[in-house]
Amino acid sequence: MSVNGSALRKRRRDDELKLGALALVIVAAGHVLLALSESPAFPPDLWAFLGGILALFVIAHLAVRRLAPRADPTLLPLAALLLGIGYITISRLDAAAGAADRVGPTQALWAAVGVVAFVATLVLLPTVRALARYRYSFLMLGVIALLLPLVPGLGREINGALLWVRIGPLTVQPGEAAKVLLVVFFAAYLVDKRELLSSGSRRIGRVYLPDPKHLGPLLLPWGASILIMVQQKDLGSSLLFFVAFLAMLYMATGRYGYVVIGMGLFATAAIVAYKTFGHVQSRIDIWINPWQDLQDTGYQLTQSLFAFGSGGFAGTGLGLGRPDVIPVATTDFIFAAIGEELGLLGTIAVLIGFMLLVGSAFRISLQAQRPFLKLFGAGLATILGMQTFVIIGGVTRVIPLTGVTLPFVSYGGSSLVANFVILALLLRISDESAAEAEDDAATEEARRAIESAHA
Repeated sequence: MSVNGSALRKRRRDDELKLGALALVIVAAGHVLLALSESPAFPPDLWAFLGGILALFVIAHLAVRRLAPRADPTLLPLAALLLGIGYITISRLDAAAGAADRVGPTQALWAAVGVVAFVATLVLLPTVRALARYRYSFLMLGVIALLLPLVPGLGREINGALLWVRIGPLTVQPGEAAKVLLVVFFAAYLVDKRELLSSGSRRIGRVYLPDPKHLGPLLLPWGASILIMVQQKDLGSSLLFFVAFLAMLYMATGRYGYVVIGMGLFATAAIVAYKTFGHVQSRIDIWINPWQDLQDTGYQLTQSLFAFGSGGFAGTGLGLGRPDVIPVATTDFIFAAIGEELGLLGTIAVLIGFMLLVGSAFRISLQAQRPFLKLFGAGLATILGMQTFVIIGGVTRVIPLTGVTLPFVSYGGSSLVANFVILALLLRISDESAAEAEDDAATEEARRAIESAHA
């Protein structure tokens, strides 16, 4: 281990610890402000709250310090900040909902499970490169996970979407695991076939297309996204899944023609689904004009828009708004709750947090030297970025309303655990890339030393 390498590791982990401490201070201040909005006294559970979030962060930090010491220092603090903001917002909605409907304790439990999954990923996966060898196994597992909600007696429809599976006392969303499993397959397959997919062997007009046998596995995402849209009644997951794949295909080949063709196929399927299936048509109609049925189908979206308007520039203040009138505000519409009580300033702060998180993930991808690590990291970054856009775009009426969760912020166990696994994978990629860079630098230094000695 070189002196420079040791100093780099120590500096990165120390920076992570300092940034994490800053995030915890912000979250603690938010918890205190929320409590003061209800009574002029400090919350009695303040020290228990601080101890809980501090313990979770310290466990995750120590795991990174021990298992991935060269990893990027910004990802974990950003995730902690977003998770804390989400938990404060959920606690505020719990206070309005009453004791019977509280979900904050469950979210805290899922956060602990997410940290366990984060540590387990770092422990069980010493190198991300090994995943590429099992690409078709991950493909099979990903497809099975997507299809599980369609199994009679196993799938559960919640809020009009057939995305959940009931296993004993737990209700989980297997699609959250599927998106990670399929990104592994896409990255490995595209790296292996990128030359064939980039050049093409068949000419149709001015366009060169690869051999059909290489296109076969690539048509799977299109079919799966349409299946999700039609059978599972979920536009958000369908769009997220397909756009992430198209982005990876473009990054692997550099051919924008694939993007144009892919978006054309998706748009065609969406139009057919709109004409054929009532639930798809209803989602689009609500998006175009939510005011036509203000008290029924358009109620949720219009209340979200009212919340943003009430929040104004600086917000009503934590605990002083009425975001609880928005149905399912803890999941689909948590960004609207943030917008009402923290205003434009608060929503911009959250957006900046996500931009930094996704930007750091893409930086990790760019710094990776191996093609699989580069494309896999880019795929994970695209998943995080696209999921953020889909839910915020739906809540603000930029795109049709969807049912995906806001990463690390919304209430939801499956999503939270999956995002912690994505975080661990990105940190592992960052650590591997930095280790390879250290080895290359050491080899170059040794070569120069030998040349100098011979000279």
